[in-house]
Amino acid sequence: MDHHPKVRRGVLIGARATILGNIEIGNSAGIAAGSVVIHPLAPNSTAAGVPARVIAIAGGAEPARTMDQILNEQPYASFT
Repeated sequence: MDHHPKVRRGVLIGARATILGNIEIGNSAGIAAGSVVIHPLAPNSTAAGVPARVIAIAGGAEPARTMDQILNEQPYASFT
């Protein structure tokens, strides 16, 4: 009987993230550091939080290969 998660190709898993149960993490998905994933994660999506929730849908790039951890391409706010 299967009790372990299935992590597909190109998935980026952040430090101290936890994936629990017999769930599937789709191709090119991203999991933020410290997140707890208890539900399946669709391909090309990014999840964060405890419990983890989908916060973004990416294009087709494999974040694990490019190490692309940017959610958007807008510049940081200026605090001057």
